[in-house]
Amino acid sequence: MKAEFWLERWQRKEIGFHQDEINVHLQEYWNGLQLPAGGEVFVPLCGKSRDMLWLRAQGHRVLGVELSPLAVEDFFLENELKPQVRSAGAFDCWSCDGVSILCGDFFDLEAADLKAVAGVYDRASLVALPQEMRQRYAQHLQRILPAGTPTLLVSMDYAQQEMGGPPFAVSEAEVSSLYGAHYAIERLYTLDVLAENPRFRERGLTRLDEVVYRLSPRS
Repeated sequence: MKAEFWLERWQRKEIGFHQDEINVHLQEYWNGLQLPAGGEVFVPLCGKSRDMLWLRAQGHRVLGVELSPLAVEDFFLENELKPQVRSAGAFDCWSCDGVSILCGDFFDLEAADLKAVAGVYDRASLVALPQEMRQRYAQHLQRILPAGTPTLLVSMDYAQQEMGGPPFAVSEAEVSSLYGAHYAIERLYTLDVLAENPRFRERGLTRLDEVVYRLSPRS
């Protein structure tokens, strides 16, 4: 899956993955990460998610990374924020009121970009990537995060042969394979949400599990 795929999705406004409402699992389970007050939260592949505003309202500084300039521009425009834009290495950094988004390729991130991060919120990143890219994504993320950084991961699981992604199916076994060497993995929530998502039933799914994990760094 190449960058052009996502850039074209944003250009054509084919963004069914975007949620206008704050994610309910974020609100329910975020405090379980027990981050320090004011700690910076990293939101990979953030799009124009309003979840970043919720995190900011909890007192966190927020750092997102997003490939599409349209998504970044829309985030600030739709939320009536006037960002400052500066060059930051391989990225353009858009910032306003404690929320910063690095516009560019996730795989260009370096440890120095995330040196202040205290926690990660991944709602639509891992499931956005095909299997051959997920291992690269997870390895790169773990390589550049500060040691001891916990993650709240919202994932999806279904019979992959019933539907082509994105979103892609990510099983609990795969989450363990990707992160288990460095994280204790706790499944917090599982629910079949197919009835709430008729567009996926129309695409052939017979089950669509929404799954929430807490990834706690091993000592």
